Amino acid sequence: MRLSLRAAVISAAILWGGAILLVGLINFIDPNYGTSVLQMTNSVYPWFHGAHSMESVLGRTVEGALDGAIAGVLFVWLYNFFAERKRISPSQH
Repeated sequence: MRLSLRAAVISAAILWGGAILLVGLINFIDPNYGTSVLQMTNSVYPWFHGAHSMESVLGRTVEGALDGAIAGVLFVWLYNFFAERKRISPSQH
């Protein structure tokens, strides 16, 4: 069975971008919430660090969605590569 590249890219982008967005928005309500996650995103996405603003949260969200999409591509490629190899029996080499 092969995985759908499109479905995996969209799912991973929404999952990681949405997680960053959710943590960032909750942090506006409770500044102690998710500080470790936001500090981690500061180190990974250096263009949007320091400022506690909606622009920073949205910037991290977009970059997180792009990272999620790239991770989805890599995951599907690896999965499909190894799934294909398993289907090929040793006598077919």
